[in-house]
Amino acid sequence: MSKDPLLPLLRANARYSLEQLAEMLSISTQDVAARMDQLENDGTIMGYHAVINPECLGDQHVSAFIEVKLTPERGGGFDRLAMRIARFEQVVSCYLASGGYDLMVVVEGDDLRDVARFVSEKLSSLEGVLSTATHFRLKTYKENGFAFEGEESSERLSVAP
Repeated sequence: MSKDPLLPLLRANARYSLEQLAEMLSISTQDVAARMDQLENDGTIMGYHAVINPECLGDQHVSAFIEVKLTPERGGGFDRLAMRIARFEQVVSCYLASGGYDLMVVVEGDDLRDVARFVSEKLSSLEGVLSTATHFRLKTYKENGFAFEGEESSERLSVAP
């Protein structure tokens, strides 16, 4: 990450006002605005979003983490196929990863069948996709630096023999 001290502040809270940021950085609001414009124009800041707790909305959408093994392409490695996968509307995030698979793909769907249909009809059928392993998100404890704090149980977990 850039050493620009503005970035950690925006990452922690993108809703800080220009005035608040200027005060924290001991610079003028015009300087903050100019730096933000520069960071947006050069692609360092790609967007802003809210982290929303789906349980508070009664949201029934599902998220899945899909491990994908690929055949690398000559001269392009994984990039071209990874970008093709990333363009599907169901794909929220797509990462090149180390370990036993090549890509970690995060998808969202209306229900389990919707995600399964995406995997079987779109993802697995792509030339160059060797295999997939799908893991469904059951509960979120922390996302993008925000802990989803609920009631903590004071009971100890039982230990099975």
